[in-house]
Amino acid sequence: MKKIIKLEGLCCANCAAKIEEGVKKLSGVREASLSFMTQRLTIEAEDGQEEAVVEGAKAIAHKIEPEAEFKVLR
Repeated sequence: MKKIIKLEGLCCANCAAKIEEGVKKLSGVREASLSFMTQRLTIEAEDGQEEAVVEGAKAIAHKIEPEAEFKVLR
């Protein structure tokens, strides 16, 4: 299942890379990519793991970039 998340307020490409790297390490993640330019995080998660992966990604994003707004688009 693919999830697209908007991370409004990312301050730099380095933070985006750290978030992407952290999300890729989460259990249940098949693939993840975060574009600093579009501020969109795309995650492909294993079936049944979507909610856990989104919550894990949110925790990582807020730890690295606490001011960024985390919105699940689909």
